[in-house]
Amino acid sequence: MRHLILLSFLAMGWKTLPAQMAGPEPELVPNHSAMVKTTPARPSDPKANRRTRELYASLHSLPGKGIMFGHQDDLAYGIGWKYVPGESDVKRVAGDYPAVYGWDLGHLEMGDTRNIDQVPFDAMRRFIRDGYRRGGVITLSWHLHNPANGGSSWDTTAAVRQVLPGGDKHALYLSWLSRLADFLGSLEHKGKPIPVLFRPYHELTGSWFWWGEKNCTPEEYIALWRMTADYLRQTRKLNNILFVYSTAEFTDEAHFLERYPGNDYVDLLGFDTYMRNPDEVESTGKYVRDVQHCLVILTKVAAQYGKPACLAETGLEAIPHPDWWTNALWAAIKDFPITYVLLWRNGRPDHYYVPYPGHPSEADFKKFVGDERVLLETDTRTADIYRTKGFWGWLFRR
Repeated sequence: MRHLILLSFLAMGWKTLPAQMAGPEPELVPNHSAMVKTTPARPSDPKANRRTRELYASLHSLPGKGIMFGHQDDLAYGIGWKYVPGESDVKRVAGDYPAVYGWDLGHLEMGDTRNIDQVPFDAMRRFIRDGYRRGGVITLSWHLHNPANGGSSWDTTAAVRQVLPGGDKHALYLSWLSRLADFLGSLEHKGKPIPVLFRPYHELTGSWFWWGEKNCTPEEYIALWRMTADYLRQTRKLNNILFVYSTAEFTDEAHFLERYPGNDYVDLLGFDTYMRNPDEVESTGKYVRDVQHCLVILTKVAAQYGKPACLAETGLEAIPHPDWWTNALWAAIKDFPITYVLLWRNGRPDHYYVPYPGHPSEADFKKFVGDERVLLETDTRTADIYRTKGFWGWLFRR
């Protein structure tokens, strides 16, 4: 009888413990140990599937171990190569793949076969499957066209009001969301959905995209976000999506939260920022101060809302500072409990954000990823972030 009781208790899992038994609320201070949430981690989607729930729980606990390192388009191309099976600039230098893989869905809405960076969507599916199969995390952004006139994401013609219910572009936009849902629904491994971190309508505190803060009202932005999430989760029954609310730089907490869609529509909190003007003497110091200013606010809000935090995009183009990885990036983020940091793509010889073999910052990058708190793909696989190992992995195996 005792064995049955014990098995029943284990089946419920530690996550079912009452809040008063799960430990005190974390203090709001910027370090890795103090802000790891000990209360149950639940995705905003109450119908999220098991792998997505397990990933979300892992995203809450990982800051106690370190920060996952990510790279955009990592498996598709790099400096001096393109579409070589198993290749990766991060792996060429660090000896391991990144823990987080970023991909962009721009042009999907138009029915194109290639994305905004000319990656074939069929190839992207394979890359996503490969990264997930090895234990990596998938994050998706969406540089979609302006639905008002067919311009690019950077066409700031007012459009948000037109795509909302009652707007003259609403039907068109639903067709775009349908194509998005078709692709997200096609991301499978062994017949089961692959969990993804979806980061739509990003950098909203800037105004360079048609959904930016000067191009729509806060109410319109929130309505756009909720309409998108409701369509994907309720209409199309996609329960493998974790939504990432990611601003550009922001001044204070009120600015960061001005267009926040609500806890029922968001799973992770983040922001995007880049180091500019590397030739200026104070550029490194300014980058570190600016990132830390935002991280203090971000991690405080994340703890209050019970959401993991991330630095969703960052980097220094061409990395002209040989010590940038340890002296700028790591100096800026190492004392904050963020889940991951993602560097942008290695698109061209004049446009790249992680080093390749022989690059002047190669040695410093190796030192950076050599820190035990910087997590690469082997680390996430070892951490079993999807709970595919052991008894429960066997019981629910794909």
